[in-house]
Amino acid sequence: MGRLYNRNVLLGVTGGIAAYKSAQLIRDLREAGATVRVVMTHGATEFITPLTLQALSGQPVHLELLDAEAEAGMGHIELARWADLVLVAPATADFLSRLAQGRADDLLTTLCLATPAPLLVAPAMNQGMWRDAATGANIELLASRGVHITGPSEGSQACGDVGPGRLQEPAEIVAAAQGLFAAGVLDGLRVTVTAGPTREALDPVRYISNHSSGKMGFAIARAAAEAGALTTLISGPVALETPESVNRIEVTSAVEMYDTALAQMGQCDIFVGCAAVADYRPAQSQLQKIKKGQETMQLELVRNPDIIAAVAAHSQRPFTVGFAAETQDVLEYARNKMQDKQLDMIVANDVARDDAGFNSDQNAATLLWADGCLEVPLTTKGELARQLVDTIAGRWRQGKGKHKGKVA
Repeated sequence: MGRLYNRNVLLGVTGGIAAYKSAQLIRDLREAGATVRVVMTHGATEFITPLTLQALSGQPVHLELLDAEAEAGMGHIELARWADLVLVAPATADFLSRLAQGRADDLLTTLCLATPAPLLVAPAMNQGMWRDAATGANIELLASRGVHITGPSEGSQACGDVGPGRLQEPAEIVAAAQGLFAAGVLDGLRVTVTAGPTREALDPVRYISNHSSGKMGFAIARAAAEAGALTTLISGPVALETPESVNRIEVTSAVEMYDTALAQMGQCDIFVGCAAVADYRPAQSQLQKIKKGQETMQLELVRNPDIIAAVAAHSQRPFTVGFAAETQDVLEYARNKMQDKQLDMIVANDVARDDAGFNSDQNAATLLWADGCLEVPLTTKGELARQLVDTIAGRWRQGKGKHKGKVA
């Protein structure tokens, strides 16, 4: 899995004959794991159609600076914020000149000024234009401002000339793009995360559940994807958007989550059980709504299967991380749970705190493993998730991905 996995690449295509190579470039970027959106100048549409690039990218192609269909009509700002990388290929002499002057007279140049993402340009033009002093000055100026340049190559050109100015091959451009990113700490690994509550039906109307919002599990899934992992999120019923580049599987009950989690065995390297799974379910779920009658009602409950213990005991067990949401003696209960269930790590947090826990956007926790711990003070759930992912990656590397199913 490459360094573009889960990255958002905004591809700018300008009006040169080499624009035809953008079709293969999109394919190569997507094969490297990137999500690609395309911005074309009007000149580019004379060489290759927006429909072609839309079909290859799977995303609408953007052409206009002021887009009435975009939120608040500010399409360039939305795109600028979305991008992890802005790649312009081919970048014509005209585009390089306008970019060097800081002009913002079309969508592509405007978002190049607005984006905080790195900017990589792949020049393509006639060899005489490339050798011209003005083009050289523009390239030097852009490089001094932190713009990354890749190419051009030398060879025969569409006009019949031979020399520098050919657009690099798409594979070379992708390699240059990959070189701008450090490898993710979970590159090449498959991660499964459970999140949210489960609902155990009493009848078609009522159920037993808990206060879990799913926010922590979703934050972990997002952090794992950002770290380069192929991430699957098994979610109970929550009102949260699926993190980008995460495969979400929705379940309702603990038994459904159990079956779905075990189906991942052999297909995941790391399992993080963050869901607040109901410990018990009604022995029988009534087919019709239970009518109000007597002053009291007795329910017979049976234990749900223990998902995290089953995962840790599986013959194809992944690196297994559990959660201990406690209201007292938090670290003691958490360490006992880690040892009893043979987990590689456990995350202990106090859900009785007013400033953290189930429905809060903040959390504090202690990460525990056999011979160490890391205390994470109150922070956002997103930041806690990133620290957890980094710690998991470190423990994974230390064990080299081999787990004996025992905790010392």
